[in-house]
Amino acid sequence: MDDFEKYLFSTRERLLNEISYLNEDEFNRTLEINTWSIAQICHHLLKTETLFRKAIFYGVEQRILSKTERKPIQIVLDMSKKFPAPKVSEPSSGPFQVPQIIQLLSDSRNKLMGVLDKIDDKSILKEIAVNHPRFGDLPLDQWIELLYLHEQRHIEQIKDLKALS
Repeated sequence: MDDFEKYLFSTRERLLNEISYLNEDEFNRTLEINTWSIAQICHHLLKTETLFRKAIFYGVEQRILSKTERKPIQIVLDMSKKFPAPKVSEPSSGPFQVPQIIQLLSDSRNKLMGVLDKIDDKSILKEIAVNHPRFGDLPLDQWIELLYLHEQRHIEQIKDLKALS
């Protein structure tokens, strides 16, 4: 298991630990107007992972080598900075059920791992860049890193919402 897989696995495990024991009310409750429920956060994570998987697959298929600089993606962990989600990754209004979301997240992660497993030489991920809506041309290895950093950000948001309810 490479570092990417370890971080993807451990971050997802943390997410599932946060949501697994919630009842449907807790999962779908919105505390303020214009804020997402925990369920919607999870749906956003699901949509984001699907988009990232497609971008990574596209980059690997096209194999357009690009010397692009590393981007400061760790900024997504700074909870004081707000980042509006691109329209394409905004969640549905729900309601959602915990088992349904857990299954969808599992299916999505399996598809992502299927794409990554087909890459024999993972070092190529540093040399291929695909355009990201916030960071511009982003090397594929940073797409993968950004996926689990983004999930970590939302885990903190979920913890905050759970503490408020």
